[in-house]
Amino acid sequence: MVTLMVIGVLALQGDFREHEAVLKRIGVQTRQIRLPQHLDEIDRLIIPGGESTTIGKLLIRYQLLEPIHQRARQGMPVWGTCAGAILIAQHMTGGLDDQPSLGLMDIVVQRNAFGRQRDSFETQFDLPAIGPEPLRGIFIRAPRIASVGSHVEILARLTTDSSVVAARQHRLMVTTFHPELTSDDRVHRYFLGL
Repeated sequence: MVTLMVIGVLALQGDFREHEAVLKRIGVQTRQIRLPQHLDEIDRLIIPGGESTTIGKLLIRYQLLEPIHQRARQGMPVWGTCAGAILIAQHMTGGLDDQPSLGLMDIVVQRNAFGRQRDSFETQFDLPAIGPEPLRGIFIRAPRIASVGSHVEILARLTTDSSVVAARQHRLMVTTFHPELTSDDRVHRYFLGL
C-alpha cells in the first residue's frame, strides 16, 4: 500500500472521479486539481479522459497550462489518459490548429483515430511493464499514438493493427484507453512507480 504520496487528478472536465476511486482503493491520497496553487500539494498528476479541446481551454482559463508544464519539466510524473494523452503530446492531428496543448512528450497523437462515439470498443492486449496477464482496454473516441520520438518507450500496441496505445518518456506516460473504467489497477500502480 502506497500512502505517502499525494496524487493530483486534474478535475476540470472528464472522468477524474473514476481515477480518484481507483487510487483510493489502492490506498493513495488524492487531490482534485482546479487551480495553480493546488499543484503545490501533489507529487504526481493524472490528466483524465474527457474532451481535449474543452480541457485545453479550461487549462488556459484557470491558468494551469504553464504551471503544469513547469512542474512536469522539473520532474513531476504526469500521466494522460485518452484526452490527457492528446494534451501531453507535442503534436496532434485531427483537431483544431489552435488547440491548447502542454506539448510535453515527443509523440504525435491522432485524435478520434478509431472513429466516433459509436465506434468505441473494448479489447485485450499485452502491456508487459505491468505483468504477463493481458490488460482489458476500453477505448472511447480514442486517439492513437501515430509516432514516437527516439526517447519514447512504447509500452503497448493493439494486437489487431499494431496501433500504439501506451507509451512512456522518462516520468511522462500516456494511455489512449481508460484503465480507470475497469477493476484492474495495474496501470495506476505502474504510474505510482515511475
